[in-house]
Amino acid sequence: MSISNKNRNGIRLAAACLCAAVIGTSAQAAEYRFTPEPAYTPAAAEEIYKPLLDYLSKATGEKFVLAPSANYSTYWRNILKPDQTDFSYDEAQFADYRISHLGFIPLVRRSQATSYSLLANPDFEGKDPKALLSSRIATMPAPSLGYAVLMQVFADPVQQPDISSNSASWRDCLDMFNSGEAQAMIFPTWMLETYGNPAMVTVFTSRDFAGPAILASPSVPEDVRNKVRDALLDIEGAPELGELLLELGISKFVSAAPKDYAGEEKMLSGFYGYKK
Repeated sequence: MSISNKNRNGIRLAAACLCAAVIGTSAQAAEYRFTPEPAYTPAAAEEIYKPLLDYLSKATGEKFVLAPSANYSTYWRNILKPDQTDFSYDEAQFADYRISHLGFIPLVRRSQATSYSLLANPDFEGKDPKALLSSRIATMPAPSLGYAVLMQVFADPVQQPDISSNSASWRDCLDMFNSGEAQAMIFPTWMLETYGNPAMVTVFTSRDFAGPAILASPSVPEDVRNKVRDALLDIEGAPELGELLLELGISKFVSAAPKDYAGEEKMLSGFYGYKK
């Protein structure tokens, strides 16, 4: 049975439409998950990181969506599983773990180093951290870097202060301190410039760690990784990111390498689920 020209044209048109639909679906499938540390509630993180995800989507032609974790326990549990995210924003201990165990590729890091300070009310000025053993100390939950630093300061499990680690953000720790709920807190040193309080003294400051890094899963194509890296290295030319960069304490990003974080995963060694 022969097919008329009219029918042939109809078949060609249908095939073209099907092809276009397949191509369109394929293009829409290029969606990448971005997972930052849970230093904010998921709702707050959605608002805070939206300008960055919009910027990356526009700069790369890809689509970026936030995949937040509810808390540090969930975040750490997800890190231990494969294929949980495409891009992450991690402090040094998590960055090294992802690089060493999961093959993640560090793209950029915050140019400023990270340290944590143990702060207390003026009664503890000039005193050793052990003077806080009978006090309550506010911190973000384990295994955040602040909590890990605190565990190094008070390494003896028999002699530890009352550690309050149910804060949903570092500002919650500050609120606990200011309200008198806690007599001390561990706090990102860089945040003191913005949220510091004259009625506090520094009892201890940790060593410097390389600034938090944005890393890519090994499953992300190299050309996409390169586009993201280039876009992040050019954020100084993106005024729409001003509030976000201020919130995260970023003046600029610089290229990151595995050696920047080598050995930092040891900060996780005392936490459940850690394996070398």
